[in-house]
Amino acid sequence: MRAFGRLVNHCPHDGSWAYAGGEQRCTACGMRRFTDYGGVRPPGLPEAVTPSVERRPDADRSAAIAIANRFRLRREFREWALRAAA
Repeated sequence: MRAFGRLVNHCPHDGSWAYAGGEQRCTACGMRRFTDYGGVRPPGLPEAVTPSVERRPDADRSAAIAIANRFRLRREFREWALRAAA
């Protein structure tokens, strides 16, 4: 253990890991790693929907198009606002 302003445990996580319920835990220091989103989802949210194997390429494509359109619309609005301010 070293002290840099306050005590911080510098575990290299070289020991073994315990696996349970969507998380890994370092047996030396207790640090947790979440291996799926189930451990970080707040209670009360609906279960995540996963598309079937056949529909995954279509879902990826539609998500990419939605993200690209969002940035395109922001850029167009910014350009419009700059022209209107000039």
